[in-house]
Formats: sequence, C-alpha cells, structure tokens
Amino acid sequence: MSASLLLVQLLSGLAHAMVLFLIASGLALIFGVTRIVNFAHGSFYMLAAYLTYSLAQRLPLGAASFYAAGLLAALLVGLLGLCVEVGLLRRVYQAPELYQLLLTFALVLVIADGVRVVWGTENLTGPEAPGLGGAVPIAGQLFPTYDLALIVLGPAVALALWALFYRTRYGILIRAATLDREMVAVLGVDQARLFTSVFVLGSFLAGLAGALQVPRQALTNVMDTTIITEAFVVVVVGGMGSVFGALLSAALIGVIDAFGVLALPRASLVLIFVVMAVVLIVRPWGLLGRPAALEGAESAGPVTPEGAAVPRPWLWALLAALIVIPPLLPSFLVWLLVEVLAFSLFAASLHLLMGAGGMVSFGHAAAFGLGGYGAALLMQQAGAPMPLAFAGAPIVAAAGAAVIGFFCVRLSSIYFAMLTLAFAQIAYAIVHQWYDLTGGDNGLLGVWPPPWLASPVRFFYLALAACGGGIALLSLIERAPFGLTLRATRDHARRAEAIGVNVRRHRLVAFVLAGFFGGLAGATFVYLKGSVFPEYLTAPLSIQALVMVLLGGVQSVAGAPLGAAVYKLLDTLVTRYTGYWQAVLGGILIILVVAFPRGILGVVRDRR
Repeated sequence: MSASLLLVQLLSGLAHAMVLFLIASGLALIFGVTRIVNFAHGSFYMLAAYLTYSLAQRLPLGAASFYAAGLLAALLVGLLGLCVEVGLLRRVYQAPELYQLLLTFALVLVIADGVRVVWGTENLTGPEAPGLGGAVPIAGQLFPTYDLALIVLGPAVALALWALFYRTRYGILIRAATLDREMVAVLGVDQARLFTSVFVLGSFLAGLAGALQVPRQALTNVMDTTIITEAFVVVVVGGMGSVFGALLSAALIGVIDAFGVLALPRASLVLIFVVMAVVLIVRPWGLLGRPAALEGAESAGPVTPEGAAVPRPWLWALLAALIVIPPLLPSFLVWLLVEVLAFSLFAASLHLLMGAGGMVSFGHAAAFGLGGYGAALLMQQAGAPMPLAFAGAPIVAAAGAAVIGFFCVRLSSIYFAMLTLAFAQIAYAIVHQWYDLTGGDNGLLGVWPPPWLASPVRFFYLALAACGGGIALLSLIERAPFGLTLRATRDHARRAEAIGVNVRRHRLVAFVLAGFFGGLAGATFVYLKGSVFPEYLTAPLSIQALVMVLLGGVQSVAGAPLGAAVYKLLDTLVTRYTGYWQAVLGGILIILVVAFPRGILGVVRDRR
C-alpha cells in the first residue's frame, strides 16, 4: 500500500472527523449542562441536511445560495431546538432524567416521518459547494477540495468554541454548570435560560454538521440513526461534557474508521465500538474527561419512590383471562398476545437492572438477540429438539451477559449505559458478518416449533408459561433479600460497601439474571416469527425496551409489562391504519410523557 494512498485515506478520515466533531460537540454541550441524553440530536442533523438541499435550490443568491442555505438551515434547527426545550423538555425537568430521554426518542419518531412526508423516501443527491468542487492533487492522488475545506473548518469551529468558553461570562457559566450545575443555581444563575441557550447552541451545531454533509453523501431517511451512534461514541471516548475531548475523539474515530475499511474490511463495523469499549474499561471518564465527574455522576437509573402495588385479585383476574380467552380469539390476536408476552418479559428483565439496580442499559438487545440466535443455532447446528433448544437459549444469553457484565458493572451512570451499547454493537457486528454460522444479514430462517406446538393457541400457552413465569420470578427476585440488597447498592453504594455488601458481585448477578430472562424473551419471539436476524441485537431494540419500562413506570416491576403491552398495542394499532405510524406513535408518546412524567404506574401511585 503506497504512502500517497495512506495519506489520502488519513485526510478522508479527518474530513469525516470534522463533521463528527460538530455534531458531537453539540451533544456533549447539551449533556454536560442539562444531563439530557438527546437521541433527537441525529434527527436535527438529518433535518438540517434536507433543509439545506431544498433551500439551496430556492434561494435566489446564485453561487452563494448553498452557503446561505446551510447557515439558514442550521439557524432553523436551532430555533426548533428552542421550541423543543421550552415547549416540551422544560415540562419534564422535575421528572427523573430518563423521561427526558423518552421524550427525545419520541421526537426521533416524529421527525423521521416528517422528513418522509416532505421529501419522500428516495435518496437525494445534494449540490456541490460552489468554489469547492472538484479535487486537488496531493502526493500524486486526487483529493476532494471540499473535504480539505472541512479539515480546516473543524479546528476553526473548535477555536471559536474555545473563545466562547474561556473568554466570555456565558462560557464561564457553561463550564461551571458542566462541573456543578446545582451550585450554579445556588449562586443565582437562571438555570432555565442557561439550559435553553445551551440546547439551542447544541442544536445549531448539529444543524451545521448536517448542512455541511450535503455535498459529501446522499441524503437518506436513516442518516440520523447512523450518525447519532457515532456521535455517542465520540462523546464518550472524548469525555462526557468535554467539547475539546470530542475534537480529539472525533479525529481518532475518523482515522480509525478510514483505515479500518482498508486494513480490516470485515471488522470495519465493529472497530469504533471496540475502541469505545477499551477506553471505557481503561479510562472510564474518557480521554479528556474528569474522574471527579465520573464519581459525582448521578445514577443512570432514576431513584424514585416505589410504585403502587397492583392488587393481587387483579393479577389473578388477568391470568384467568389469559387462560380462558385466547381460544375464542382470531389467530392474529393470539399471535399478537404472544408478541406482547415476549416483550413484556424483555422489558421486565431490563427493569431488574434499571429499577432495582439503577443500571440503565443501552445494549440490552444483546441478551434478546443472543437468546434468539441460541435457540436457532441449537436447533439447526446442534440438532437439538425445539424444547431443549428453547430451554438452552436463555443459558446462552446468560453466558454472554456474564462476559459483558464482568466489564460493565465496574462503571455507573451514562458510562455503564454506553459500555453496554458498545458490547451490543460488537455482538451485532459478529452475527452480521459471520455468514458461515449466523447467515449474516440474511439471518437464519425456518426456526419453527414442532407441529404439536405450531397452532396459535398451543404456542400461546407455552409463551404464557415461559414469559408469565419469568415475570413472576423477576418479581420474586426483586422482593427477595437479593433484590432489596440490590436496591441498597443503587441508592447508597458506599454505605452498602461499608456494611460488607459486595456491590460489584450483586450487580453482576443482576446483569446475568437480566440476560437470562432477556434471552428467554428472545427465544420466544424467534419461535413466533420463525427466523432471527442481526437487527435483534441493535440499539433501536434496546431503546424500545427502555421506552417500555419508562412508559409503564420504573417504580415497580409491574410497570415494565404494562408499558410493553401499551407500546406494542399502540404500535400495532397505529401501523394498521396509517403508513406514518412513527409520527403518530411518537406524538402519543410525547403526550404520555408530558401528561404522565413518572409513567402510568407513577400516576396511579400519586393519585393514591
């Protein structure tokens, strides 16, 4: 491989790194000051790209139209950020912080369908930047002029942000709020105004990144999910809340990604997540983060009062209905109930981590997917009968959870969440590219139960026994001495250690148990669908489980299956009647979060 090719590849990585830096710096700012994990940040990036595409065609400014369109699109996205923060997020600041995450997830759904309505689903090719088209020779190789301009622009923006942070009173307030926002409030600073301005600035930076990306890549409806994952990696590796850590991290990730495509093409999907996992294990606070910030970080799991206990007669009545009614229902509704049961157990297994352990996982889909692949491979590769494969699948998931949890339980707060995401993405990359064993992106097909279990009602009763029994066991575990001790480690980890509790061991056991029951849910779902795909291990599925737990209410284990049932029923109903189901579902979630900022069971408890 020639030196000139290596140089061009290095420059390509740096050009992409500058776009990553712009979006990650805004994400780091918003998290550092407001503590909001803003999943809608990638949606702002995508929206700005599409706005730039349209405005560049309509503005009557000649060659300057593209540049004016990019700046105007970034400003419009900043204005949208203002409306979101003032109109929605400000209403739930008093709720546990993860409900703000749920609100931003709902915005992702709404914006995604909004883009489809206005611009359609076809990929769009943006215009070239006037004056920066073509390529220039570098060491005998041609390199895009526009990418060179991006390499210069990134450090220029970083320098402007440095001047803002270190040469203005406003920047001093931002840095102070990043370190201790409660103390800033005590000193008389208007937190509402500070939060709003930071959210607007972060949204503007995301919009600027989207606008600058238009000449470099085709505009697609999924560009938001792709970039937000990379942005989270950049922020975590650089250090949460550190803008200059984001610059260093973006350069590192961009270069590794560029050379990974050349050197390890089959492992290119996983390289950046391996880097994130290594950094979090060795230096959990990131390259330029502060250890003090890690020690003082708030728990990722909301510490809330216990939810209203569900009356026992109601549970018996529900069980009786689930036993008696299914034979009277159409097959479609029976299969839907099986899916609800599978996701109810999946959400309940996550609740063991979140509710009892205070550990929020962004990668719980790894357990679900490992259980699904375990069931399929035990049948197709090992030749095991379906009942044995069904029983062995959660053991496979628990074994994977033991390996992942060994590293993850050493961390807390957002660092724990991001390390679980890294391991889930690593698992996804393995099953996606191991064609000989997993079928790659084609998945594994023909994973059906035997004929004596193939009827909807019979399989429903198997799912009811497995998933209903799993939920009951999780409830018992959370109310047992182990569960109570786990809650103690969540609320007062240092006090628990002082009286002899092995905090890390309790968290690891909880992680393995959650993996076991998550794998059982995955196996149930795979036998329902008759197939398993790599998408079962992706971040969107993990976020869905998180949404289900928060929707029902994190205060009680009963909230997880309740939230799962509400979410899946809404999803099915909306999908049945409209093609823009994401926007409708996102709108419903926004209403629910604003109206019930502590989940459905939280409202029941408050009224009682």
